[in-house]
Amino acid sequence: MAQYEAVIWDFGGVITSSPFEAFNRYEAANALPENFIRTINATDPDTNAWARFERSDIGAEEFDTAFQAEAETAGHAVPGKDVLALLAGEIRPEIVAVLDGLKARNYRLACITNNVKTSNQSDLTSNPGMARNAEKAAEIATVMARFEMVIESSVEGVRKPDPAIYQLACTKLGLAAEACIFLDDLGVNLKPARAMGMGTVKVLTAAQAIADLSALLGHELP
Repeated sequence: MAQYEAVIWDFGGVITSSPFEAFNRYEAANALPENFIRTINATDPDTNAWARFERSDIGAEEFDTAFQAEAETAGHAVPGKDVLALLAGEIRPEIVAVLDGLKARNYRLACITNNVKTSNQSDLTSNPGMARNAEKAAEIATVMARFEMVIESSVEGVRKPDPAIYQLACTKLGLAAEACIFLDDLGVNLKPARAMGMGTVKVLTAAQAIADLSALLGHELP
């Protein structure tokens, strides 16, 4: 069995509930096709409004109009600002318990997240923008403090699934990819990590992710 030293986590859809659930509720409430927002974000995935926003190539106002233009081309006018309001999920307490259990066993913890800036600071530091309010931002900050480092696409100018962001994590940790496990809710983001030699877990539910991570590590969690 591989000797893993670090567990690297995605944020939205892993540490928190998936924003896709909020997307689907919005679509149902606004008579949009199911998964319409996800389809927009998956079209031209390196150059669309979402990708450019996550790399900080454009700001929130530009994203608002650029996303709406893409949505209109696909048949429905959806303002980008509406999408941003749907991004903040609920923290999964069972995952936080796993983080604490891993720290107690001396595993190193890191986070790689594709995120966006809503002001001069990113949502995972001190800006509550995407977290809806200051209370939610404080809750997120408490969780993120468990990581020795957080790599944010909006800060680094590179986003998953670009292999460079995974290599950056390994370099900052001072570890080979083979010593790391990466968890994400999107298969497209796991493929480059797996190709580098990382162990990978696709997160469908919290319980499933914990079971799969436990199997990779070879012991119970948390």
